[in-house]
Amino acid sequence: MRIGVVFPQTELGSDAGAVRAYGQGVEDLGFRHVMAYDHVVGADPAIHQGWKGPYDVRTTFHEPMVMFGYLAAVTSLELVTSIIILPQRQTALVAKQAAEVDLLTAGRFRLGVGLGWNAVEYEALGQDFATRGRRIEEQVGLLRRLWTEQTVTFHGEYDRINGAGLAPLPVQRPIPVWFGGESPPAYRRAGRLADGWFPQMSPGPKLQEAKAMVDEAAARAGRDPSALGMEGRLNWRGDPDEAADLARQWREAGATHIAVNTMKAGLGSVDEHLAALRSAAETLGLRRD
Repeated sequence: MRIGVVFPQTELGSDAGAVRAYGQGVEDLGFRHVMAYDHVVGADPAIHQGWKGPYDVRTTFHEPMVMFGYLAAVTSLELVTSIIILPQRQTALVAKQAAEVDLLTAGRFRLGVGLGWNAVEYEALGQDFATRGRRIEEQVGLLRRLWTEQTVTFHGEYDRINGAGLAPLPVQRPIPVWFGGESPPAYRRAGRLADGWFPQMSPGPKLQEAKAMVDEAAARAGRDPSALGMEGRLNWRGDPDEAADLARQWREAGATHIAVNTMKAGLGSVDEHLAALRSAAETLGLRRD
């Protein structure tokens, strides 16, 4: 089971120097990958009365693809979007950005995608919130074609390409696409289309139920359910025994990856996050190269 970390976007977002220190620090501790959340804009609660989203206009977020270009130059970590809100972005541009990150990392990149929940953000980016589920299915197929074919002609419901393609193509052909989401349609979509998925719950009956839906959808699509990756989340709160037990549960549940998350743990600086991750690394038995 490969063990990585969640970049604490909301707590280090305005400190550019912290990006380098964090990336190099977690690599030195023996973690294998960094995953990053994605939001382009936040809603202003003063304008959007009754706003209840977990993030707003004051919440800091680095743009994942740009940040990954920087991290690719200063670390050898695998870089993971978890998740890029794909339907609010231009498909060909995402394909180009992902191909570039894949090249800069020598193939150490996973593109995690999902639908998102913020209609305000979709409006700001000029996309239709209501059709995001249908659009993402079309987009994933088109992404894979753009990453593997020199020239593409595609006339879909949402995208049109006439004899065009990316150059250079990525190292991974195609780049692995992992899905987020926490609903039965999202689980079935992951089973049909994804290379892996990010459960949004802890091990237990709800995870078993979700995994069964993923596996059933994969089998119905003629795919091997055991070939799909699964990345769990381990929220570090300073209790080594709790963390070790949760990692064990994820392993027994079939997780291929887990990510240690130190967001919302009361940590205010990159040094504090790295100190917490040092404890987590020791608990999880990571080895420094």
